[in-house]
Formats: sequence, C-alpha cells, structure tokens
Amino acid sequence: MIKIVVYLIIAVTIAIIAARVIFRLPDISQRSPQAALPADPAALLPARAAEQMAAHPGLSGVVPLVSGHDAFASRLALARMAERSIDAQYYIWHNDTSGQILLKTLYDAAQRGVRVRLLLDDNGVAMDETLAALNAQKNVEIRLFNPSTVRTPKLAGYAFDFMRMNRRMHNKSYIVDGAVAIIGGRNIGDEYFQVGDENYFLDLDVLSVGSVVAETADVFDRYWNSASVFGVEQIIRGQGNLSAFLTQAAATETSERARKLAVQLETSAVRFRDGAVQPEFTQVELVADDPAKGLGKASRDRLMVTQLGKIIGGVSRQLDLVSAYFVPGREGATFFESLAKQGKSIRVLTNAMNTTDVLVVHAGYAKYRRELLQAGVELFELKLRAGQPTGRKELKPLGLSGAALHAKTFAIDDKRVFIGSFNFDPRSAHLNCEMGFLIDSPSLAADTRQLFDGPLEYAAYRPVLTPEGKMVWKEAFEDGHTEVHQQEPGAGWVKRIVLTVAGWLPIEWML
Repeated sequence: MIKIVVYLIIAVTIAIIAARVIFRLPDISQRSPQAALPADPAALLPARAAEQMAAHPGLSGVVPLVSGHDAFASRLALARMAERSIDAQYYIWHNDTSGQILLKTLYDAAQRGVRVRLLLDDNGVAMDETLAALNAQKNVEIRLFNPSTVRTPKLAGYAFDFMRMNRRMHNKSYIVDGAVAIIGGRNIGDEYFQVGDENYFLDLDVLSVGSVVAETADVFDRYWNSASVFGVEQIIRGQGNLSAFLTQAAATETSERARKLAVQLETSAVRFRDGAVQPEFTQVELVADDPAKGLGKASRDRLMVTQLGKIIGGVSRQLDLVSAYFVPGREGATFFESLAKQGKSIRVLTNAMNTTDVLVVHAGYAKYRRELLQAGVELFELKLRAGQPTGRKELKPLGLSGAALHAKTFAIDDKRVFIGSFNFDPRSAHLNCEMGFLIDSPSLAADTRQLFDGPLEYAAYRPVLTPEGKMVWKEAFEDGHTEVHQQEPGAGWVKRIVLTVAGWLPIEWML
C-alpha cells in the first residue's frame, strides 16, 4: 500500500513537471516597459480638469458613482471623449450587453487614434477570439494577468500551476487621457450596471480628477509591466475574428435591451451635463498592493492589508464597514474584537446567507460571528432584495435597489472613507491584488454612518445573542413590528449542512 502511494506521488509529480514544460509561460525578459501617456493640456478632458483644479491645488476632486447607470454612463462618455489614451484594468469583463458596448466603444476610440491598453485578469474573461481580434488592431494592446497557458478548458491550468493561478488581479481602474480616473468595486458586466430586469449588485465606484489620477496611472503601469502579465498574442493563438465581433456588437447595440439601457443612461448624462453632479475637492490617498503579490513575492509592508490595518487601527470612535465578503480570519477577528472591547463602535454590513453568491464564503464568516457579537461588534446581514424601494430612505451610499451586496467601503470617525476593490477576507488580504482610494470626506463618511443608523434597520437582518447565549436574527419591518428568527434566515436544512461542512474544511486561506 505504501509503495502504491509512493508510486502515485512520483507519477503525479512527473505529470506536473511535464505539463509545466509543455505548457510553459512565454519569455518576457526582453519586453520593454511602457508608461502612461502624459495629459495633454490642449485636450478637452485635461483642460477641463485643470480648470477645476486651479482653485484646488494639490487636491483631488471626487464624485461617488452610486447608481449602476451613472457608473456605466461615465465610462462610456469618457471613452467617447478620449483623445489620447484609455487605460482600463479589470478582474471581470463579461461578453454581455454592457461588456460588448463598452468594448466596441474602446475599439471606436482606437480607430480615431486613441491608445487603448486593456489589462484583464484571465479568470474573469471568456472571449479569446474577441480579445485576439482587438489586440491585433492598431492602437490596441491587451494583456492578461496570471493567464492559463491551457485555453480549453482554461481551469486545467490549475492542475499543474495552482499556486500561481490562485493569485488573481481583483483591481478595477479606468483612466482616460491622464485626466480622469474611475476606481471602485464594479467589474464590467450587466449585473454591475443595472442592465436589464435581472438581479444586480449594490456597488460603489468613485470618479476622480486631480493629483490622484497620476498616482492611479502609475499603479496601472506597474501592473502592466509586471512579471505576472503577458500579451494576448503570447497566450491566445491566432488573430481572432474582428468581423464576428463587430457584427455581434452591432446586433447588441440595436437590441431592445440596449435601447432601454440608452434611455436610462440619458438620465445620467443629463444630470452630469446640467451640473447636478459636482465633485468634492479634498485629500485622496491611493492604496494598492504591490504587483509582486501576483507571484507571492510582495513584502508584508507592501501589502494593502498592512496599510489598511494601520488606518483602521487608528480609529478613535467609530468604524462602519461594508464588505460583500467578510471573512475576518483568526487575526482579523481578534483585531476587530480588540477595537470593540476598547469601547469603539464597530459595525459591519455583509450579505445574508440567502443573498450571498458564494455560500462557502458565508461559511467562513459564520465561524466568527458569535465571538464578534460577544466582543461587541454589531453585525448586519443584507436581506435578499433588501434594496427595493420602500418609500423611505434609499441605501445611501449604496443606492436604492439590488439583489446582493458587492461594494467594498468603510468610514472612520465620520472623517475618512475608503472605496475600492478590497474585501475583508483572506483572499483579498493575501492572494488577490487590490486597490482603492482613501478619501478625506466628512460628507461621504456621514452617508455611510446614516446607512447604518437608518435604512439598514429594515434592509438587514441583525444577528444578536440572547441573555442565554443563543444566536437569533432580528428582522424589523416598516409597520413597526419585529420578527425574531431562531434559525438563520434562508437556511434550509440542506444549506445548514453545507454551511457546517464548509466551515470544517481547511480552505479559509483561499476564501
């Protein structure tokens, strides 16, 4: 029996070594580094930004993009106004209505001479033919982060290169003409931009001008030139089929779904054109992981979790945290419990079991729920379809409607707000690359505080401990009555079994 096990281990090892040789990554040692194009003062967007910033030297202007329609309209409008460059970095880019429309808009920009650089995580895209076709066009260059050298099925790459491929680029940034940047929690896809009648995510981005844009462009360059990134032409064979992409995009743009979207986007465009949306000028700090994290080679002091830990550790009174996936881990749970035991208000909003799109992540959160409550941390679990209009306040700063939480934000002491891609879970802390803005803004911080003070009373379950130590879930209704659930809402016996078993598995480091 022992011999069989030994032979099996040897055979698997040989197979992995052989696969790594056959499907090895391309050589990029001779690749020359690229840099973002500097803003041209004569171009429209840089000129407008300079005009705004003249009265606010050294600061940045920020506009929160709460509505998915606003978020998509902003990206489209900026791409259509671009004159020199568009640099976009995303974890997911779906081949759906919004994904095709934005991709076609970037192609159109390249056709009129704009340099387009698109950096995508290979896990989050499934359109090799389209990417190859666009990458072959003038003024377009597309690169993939930690790509699989096996394209069909792509997941086969995990079998022989798991440790590399388990590290993903979760960043989301969009920079136009070196003058305007959008970062936040949204990927590119219909569920992020409220396209169609399907369920979508409550999410949050921020549009910025000013000094932080150059810093954002520098972070893009560091990822673009990093050792984890490879050109599409090095990974995907052939040059794709541009005609097929253009035909598909044309059909999408003239579809009924796109027509309805265009009407909705016009409302956003009018608000921006009429000056109803004005930036707040303040100090903004960019926080980002070292790209070396993509190969597991970033030093701890260059990790975003270290930087955020120092920032949150400085809370003097109150922390209001929103994280779609909240798995604090042993170290994080101890950290939050310590703050709560010092008398500081710690409030956390995450998805309820029947709202989350990743049940195993909820299992990771559930392991720490009781001890967090015992320490004084207040927990809120967003109900399924909790954001639907109720006649009361909307869920500022997260918007009015949606089926599940995807935002990643927190507010400290009614003074500073973080908006970005970082979830408070082991994957964001140690595996995925992340980024975000830390904004000095009492008004944005107040929006987050008011979310917890008001609308969440009806939009979220409140897990609490009874005097006997039993965990129950309180659900308040607008007519004044409250129900107390003895079992976790939405958890049938099958889900409870899955949740329990998942909690036993030694996979927390990957959640």
